[in-house]
Amino acid sequence: MTSSDSADTASTPSAQKAPAKDPWDLPDVSGLVVGVLGGTGDQGRGLAYRLAKAGQRVIIGSRAAERARTAAAELGLGIEGADNAECSRRSDIVIVAVPWDGHAKTLESLREELAGKLVVDCVNPLGFDKKGAYALKPAEGSAAEQAAALLPDSRVTAAFHHLSAVLLQDESIDEIDTDVMVLGEARADTDLVQALAGRIPGMRGVFAGRLRNAHQVESLVANLISVNRRYKAHAGLRVTDV
Repeated sequence: MTSSDSADTASTPSAQKAPAKDPWDLPDVSGLVVGVLGGTGDQGRGLAYRLAKAGQRVIIGSRAAERARTAAAELGLGIEGADNAECSRRSDIVIVAVPWDGHAKTLESLREELAGKLVVDCVNPLGFDKKGAYALKPAEGSAAEQAAALLPDSRVTAAFHHLSAVLLQDESIDEIDTDVMVLGEARADTDLVQALAGRIPGMRGVFAGRLRNAHQVESLVANLISVNRRYKAHAGLRVTDV
């Protein structure tokens, strides 16, 4: 083969790279069951309500099944309630919205039930003193990285950190005007979470890096709390130029 033949071969369509995947070409997640651990708390209830209102099948999880069933009945929209273990088993995607001080213990107890599941951690490790909110840094680096360490057989992502629980639960509000930063190790997983965020009117999921970048995303909530206190607001985030 001559050098010209080699050049011709290299330029044929079969030898060219495939076009880059459109980052906004996201999968259909409408048929997936979403579990919300900590679904009786303000953030969990708000996410459960918004996702169910968008047509998602949702199960609220709590340490006490009866408490979860009561919260589900109050929310309506076909939401179910169960204890955390059953919620995890029955769900395709599991959102972790538990308090930071119970984060590790909860996930350790559900390692078997969460094996093979797509886990979305939205926990923000924060401390509070007379100066206001401030970020805590777990030994693993972030809440999401702690989840990944505790759940080696799960696919852990991080998202939904910057949402106002007040707005999420306000039935008079039809759209939540915000972007959701999504982090994870596998594009297939972050695409699913982005698509799930996009099910909520006004909301958009934006890929924001791997789990090693989760700490600053979680920490930013301390800044948003300061914004909200100063301006009497329920601030969220928008990412420009994407």
